[in-house]
Amino acid sequence: MKKPGKSKVGAEVMRAQYDFSGGVRGKYADRFKDGSNVVVLDPDVAATFPDAESVNRALRALIAVVPQRPKRAPRSRKG
Repeated sequence: MKKPGKSKVGAEVMRAQYDFSGGVRGKYADRFKDGSNVVVLDPDVAATFPDAESVNRALRALIAVVPQRPKRAPRSRKG
């Protein structure tokens, strides 16, 4: 016995407020492909750092003074 499919009533009609005629396909694809890391700062931290450049400067300064530990080898799975 077939499962009933989703109703297609009105599926071919797009509402006027959803006008994508001026859209550009793949506009941000290259940016996405390059990768991005989004970090949400707490309000008190964001008040101290007005832009990404100042955050990066502070983090690089911290990296310079914190001793770096060698990366651990991945555990081998037994079994």
